[in-house]
This record gives sequence, C-alpha cells and structure tokens, in this order.
Amino acid sequence: MGVYCVTLNWAGGLQMNMNFDQARFNMVEQQIRPWEVLDSKVLSLLESIQREDFVPVRYRKLAFADFAIPLDCGQAMMRPKIEARMLQALDLKEDETVLEIGTGSGFMTACLATLAKRVVSVEIFGELHEEAAQKLDDKQIRNVELFTGDVMRGWQPEQAHDVVVVTGSVPEIPEAFRGWVNPGGRMFIVSGKSPAMDAQLLTRLDVTDWTQESLLETDLPRLVNAEPQPKFEF
Repeated sequence: MGVYCVTLNWAGGLQMNMNFDQARFNMVEQQIRPWEVLDSKVLSLLESIQREDFVPVRYRKLAFADFAIPLDCGQAMMRPKIEARMLQALDLKEDETVLEIGTGSGFMTACLATLAKRVVSVEIFGELHEEAAQKLDDKQIRNVELFTGDVMRGWQPEQAHDVVVVTGSVPEIPEAFRGWVNPGGRMFIVSGKSPAMDAQLLTRLDVTDWTQESLLETDLPRLVNAEPQPKFEF
C-alpha cells in the first residue's frame, strides 16, 4: 500500500494528500524494526504518536524519512531510528522521572512523557520552547514541565532524575550531567567529534560507580555552548 491518496477538493479538482498513518507504519516496519529495535512498547509508541504534527510545516511530508529534520534556530530533530534505539535502550518505567536536555520540536518530550511518570525538559531557545509547549498542549500531554535555560551556563534542575536524555552532542560528558542522575538511573548522551560520535547509555550504580554501554555511532549537532571556549595566550 502506498502512502498517498487522491481526493476531490471542493472546486472539483484533484489533490494529493499524504496518508500519514500508512507512512508512520512504514517508518516503523522499514526503518526502525530492521535497525534492531524490537521492543513492542517502543514500536507501538512510534506508530501511534503523530510525528508529523511536531515537525515544521514545510517538512511535514518528510516527517518519517531517515533524515535529521531541520528546526528553527539552527537545530534539528534526531533521525527516527536513532530516537527508537535511544528509547529502547532507556527502557523507561511508568514510575520514573525524566530530565530532557533540549526540548527541540517537542516530539521526544511527548514520547518520554507517554512512557514515564513525569518529564522536565529544558530548551535554550525561547522560540522552540513556545512552539513545543503549544504542540504538547494540543496533544493534551500534561505530565511535562518546560523550562528555558542554558545547561552549559548555569541552568540546573531542582532535583536529580531517574533518566537524563541529552538530545544534542557534547565533546566530553560534563560532570554536572552525571550529578543529575539518581543512583540506579540512566543517561543517554552522544559525545565525541563529528562525523563519528558515540551514542552511549550510562547507568549510575551508586554515588561514584557507573557502567557505560556504547549503543551506536552517529553524528548530532552540538548542544549550544558545549564547545570549550578558546584560550588566548599573550
């Protein structure tokens, strides 16, 4: 079955409408499942949440493509299969709280909020913050708390969380981020240099000990202000 259907508009002409439900199903079956994402909870989630409603209007018909969709303010959404691998690795529980660094389009916020008890999400750009807040409100997703702030320059959560999700890359994992994870909790983060960055799942065993699992190689835009400032010598 294709992803387009032909309808007759009010003026009697023909127009092409995209079958988003079919396109979403195809994304799951043709992109995500073959990429070793077999968790039925994750597959059902990505087939049900309307990703097309979170992307910019001009990219709506590319919502399900294997493509990092550009957002305003020089940002981008992760490719669908990267999002899926991340969600599968995190294995979120219904009683867990999540800190998301980088709200972006709000799509991943919606996914996290559907799986977890509560999500706190921080976005550095006020424009993206406002757009995501409206989209989440339209979807009646209420278990989220959104903030505007810069995690690299002073913003920090009021408490630690069971899961921390970082949607932009960093050269090295900031020590402050580790402090935002509860003992027994997990953090998804991408670190390293383009074009071969390492997406990792870190699990905090206790106050000082962690395990680290390399999930896949990818390439994500940097978190704003994540690059160290150059040092000038006189």
